[in-house]
This record gives sequence, C-alpha cells and structure tokens, in this order.
Amino acid sequence: MSEFIKKYVVTARYLTKPSKRRSGIPVSPGVRFVVAHDTGNPKSTAEQNVRYYENSRDEQSASAHIFVDDQNIIECIPALTGQPEKAWHVLYNVPTDNQLYGHNANDAAIGVEYCYGGLINADEAYRKYLWVIAYACYLFQINPSLGVVGHFILDPTRKTDPVSGLAYSRRTYDQLLRDIVAEYEECSGAPYPQPNAPSKPGTVTTTVKLNIRKGQPNSRATILQTVAVGARLEYINWTDSGEPVNGNSRWFQDANGNFFWSGGVRTT
Repeated sequence: MSEFIKKYVVTARYLTKPSKRRSGIPVSPGVRFVVAHDTGNPKSTAEQNVRYYENSRDEQSASAHIFVDDQNIIECIPALTGQPEKAWHVLYNVPTDNQLYGHNANDAAIGVEYCYGGLINADEAYRKYLWVIAYACYLFQINPSLGVVGHFILDPTRKTDPVSGLAYSRRTYDQLLRDIVAEYEECSGAPYPQPNAPSKPGTVTTTVKLNIRKGQPNSRATILQTVAVGARLEYINWTDSGEPVNGNSRWFQDANGNFFWSGGVRTT
C-alpha cells in the first residue's frame, strides 16, 4: 500500500480519561466505517468545541473523535493518532448502523465533526474534512465509496448532519461522498475497487420493488427510480464490492453508471 499524502496535520488533544465523554474503551471489533457529522453549532471552531468537551467531560457523554475547521484538525479521542477508542456519537437504540455495517457506530466507527459558519472559511474547512475522512479510510482499509455515512442516514428522525453544515458552503451530501472518493484516490495513488466487467451485458427481472441508485453501489446513494416487480433491467457491469445487504454484496451497474442490488432480481 503506497504512502498517503499528508496534506494536513492531525493534532492530538485528548480529553481527560476516564470521563463521561472519553471512557478509554478500545474500539471493538475494530474501525469498520466513518460517520460524517457537523457540530450543529454554527460559528464554533474546532478549538472551541474540544475545549467545551473537556470542560464538560463529566457532565455529558456525547462525544466524537475529530473536529475540523479551516485552521485545525483536532483529535480529542484517539483514532488516527493513537489506538482507537470508542466515542459516543450515534445513539445505540437506532438500528440503521447495524443494518448497514453489522455493528453499532459507537463500537466500530470514527466520528468526524465539520465546523462551519461565522468566520470559518468554508472551502478550507471542507478540504480538511474531505482529507481527514479519506485518510481514515486509508488507515483502516475502508472502501471510501461504501464506508462513509452521514449521521442523518443513521438517525433520520433526529439528525440532519452533515447536510446542514455542508449547506453553509453550498455543497450537498452526495457531493461530499463523491469528493471523499476523489480525495482518497488522489492522496493514496490507488483507486477504490471498481465494478467488474462481465463477458457480456445481461438482463434481469425484478422480484421486488427495487431502487436504482445514483453512481454508487450502496443504500446511501440517491434513489433515481423505484422499479416495479416484474420489470426487466439491463446491466453492463457488476461489482462484488458493494454494500452487503442480507449478506449479498453484488450490485449491477446499468449503462448510465447507476446501480441496483442483485438480491432484488433474477436472471432471465
């Protein structure tokens, strides 16, 4: 594996342990994915957020590993700069993280917070945010097209991050996911796994109502169309590196570069 380009410095400024915010418990079974957050507190910097976490370390348990603004990338719970420890950044009683990744986010994911608004330079903060998420994917051998998820995906009834924070820089969540992949490829010098080309294109028939997803083989990609049962779909490529759904990670790719899950079709 080639060396990842170190565009920025990750500053370790760990919270006191043991405390409510930093228990010191190791991540287990290991880092499997990254959760993209924003602070929900416009104008607050990475420094200010970490200072607040430290000052209130015995008052609240909510926490995250990394805060990013235009000036700094500060890690307050070890992840990239030390042996990864658990942070409490997603509620345990919401099941989406388990459904998507087979683990609770607090047990197996790094939480990265985007700082925005006020005097924070949105473009520079965004560049650092992309880079540090891509770097985390590199360090823990996570596919950047599959292993990054917004907090709002995991807890949709309560959370809007990082969508709300990204809006301050006139960017979207879909753009964030694309840009993370591009940053990973630029800094690692290696592309993430691409779809495999079959010997010839094929046709399948849907067995359930099936979503066609924009550009990526996972359930977090934008739904372009929902196809009825019994519809015939053509594919030109497939990948076995898509998001596992019910243990099946094969997704088909159509001529427009979009994806649908193979578990919802039968060959014809």
